[in-house]
Amino acid sequence: MAVRNRGILPALAIIITLGIGVVIGSFVSHGVRAAKPLAGADARALPPPSTVDLPNSFSKIAADVGPAVVNIKTESTVRVTRKRFHGNPDDGQEDLFDHFFHFGTPDGSEIPQQSLGSGMILDKVGYIITNYHVVMRDGEDRPADRMRVLLQDDDDAAKGYRARVVGVDKLTDLAVIKVDVGRPLATVQFGDSDSMRVGDWVLAFGSPFGLNSTVTAGIVSAKGRDIEPGRDGEFKRFLQTDAAINPGNSGGPLVNLAGQVIGINTAIETGRGVSDGVGFAIPSNTARKVYNSIVTNGSVRRGAIGVSFVNVKNEAVLRSLGADHGVVVDYVEPGGPAERAGIQRGDVIVAIDSKPIQGGDSLLAIVSETEPGAKLAVDYLRDRKTVSTAVTVGEWSKIVGEANQQEQARPGGETEHSGGVLGVSVRSLASDQAREIASQLHLTSPQGVLVNDVKPGSFAEDVGLQRYDVILSINQRTVSSVDDFNRLQSQLKSGQDVLFLVARRNGRSFTTQFLADRLP
Repeated sequence: MAVRNRGILPALAIIITLGIGVVIGSFVSHGVRAAKPLAGADARALPPPSTVDLPNSFSKIAADVGPAVVNIKTESTVRVTRKRFHGNPDDGQEDLFDHFFHFGTPDGSEIPQQSLGSGMILDKVGYIITNYHVVMRDGEDRPADRMRVLLQDDDDAAKGYRARVVGVDKLTDLAVIKVDVGRPLATVQFGDSDSMRVGDWVLAFGSPFGLNSTVTAGIVSAKGRDIEPGRDGEFKRFLQTDAAINPGNSGGPLVNLAGQVIGINTAIETGRGVSDGVGFAIPSNTARKVYNSIVTNGSVRRGAIGVSFVNVKNEAVLRSLGADHGVVVDYVEPGGPAERAGIQRGDVIVAIDSKPIQGGDSLLAIVSETEPGAKLAVDYLRDRKTVSTAVTVGEWSKIVGEANQQEQARPGGETEHSGGVLGVSVRSLASDQAREIASQLHLTSPQGVLVNDVKPGSFAEDVGLQRYDVILSINQRTVSSVDDFNRLQSQLKSGQDVLFLVARRNGRSFTTQFLADRLP
């Protein structure tokens, strides 16, 4: 009997435990169900959103400016050549577009070439400003064969209107075209690009990738950007922005928060062919002058005085010539206005018409905007003394002309030297080379040594010396031979300013340039 009771008791304990669990579970479940209505008992549903005026809304600017922004489509018939689609046949590279789309197309075949860009209406009768590269044939200085302008507010937007070129200015990459619509058109207003500050909001309008009426927003990232070296870029100082600019935006407006155009979208800096957040626009103050000149005269006339200079301030060069500001004249065009007025290589132009010249941009702006034939009062330093003269301004196109492609100088004579603190290898000039340079640069006698090699990381490389430069002087002391070069180099000391005068081949002629820095 005792054994039987011991078997029943554990089973009874299990049953009782399960029963208690069921009762507790029921209680908890009941409690949870009872709590549900309490979670939303005092909550209310969200009402529909109300319309508000956003303090930073760009919509009004887009509505005001948009109707005056146009889409420009051009088409030309081009002749297929290996050079056109491969670039340089000797560089070992192949254009993928040619490989996939012109494979098997024989040289001499004619194909249509299309381009897409933007523009803005500046006059209600149909005058439009855009980029030079939008309306001209690719790689050629003549307009596209066919050009149509699409208006945003046109009922038949796909039709477009034929456009004609009024005038172009390759140096600023700007062009003016005209359409005849038969009714007044919406226009944009130019603002003052000089008043813009880094960090100011801007909107970019245009037709990126053919997507009409596109607006992007960003800020002015920088001003006065110089992105094209040499003569091709001397009249282009860009506004930089992170507002998205892509292919098709070229020629469209960059607008401030007052709805004024402060730039013409022109270029992007990218490794992918699309916006990487670095775009460039031609300032509206530059565009205004070009537009006014084209619609008034049919072309752009610029003044020039016939001097060359480096458009980067070099304190060492200025110190060596006794100046604290100004532009050092590297080369004087023979027979040009500056030479006729007595200006020489090595002079430092410090003021024009009593306006201080702080750099190349200020000199270029004053001279280029002066009407050819007018006179400018020029103050310059020579041998650390101030000299004043009057220069009659000439016409830029006649004085400068088209820049020739740089040619390399021929190898020089046999005598050679390498090493030394400058880190440059030089050799003597052949006699005919020395005579040619002396004649072109109006030197009193043949002089100079040819730079044969520049050591990487050397002082010569840092100062800007290049292979095939001809060193004419060091610290204003003539270099007529390798022996002269060795002697002058041996006298240089650490911490000393070193001033070079070099002749550099530019097309079929030589130009001179001052280079300087402090020797480590």
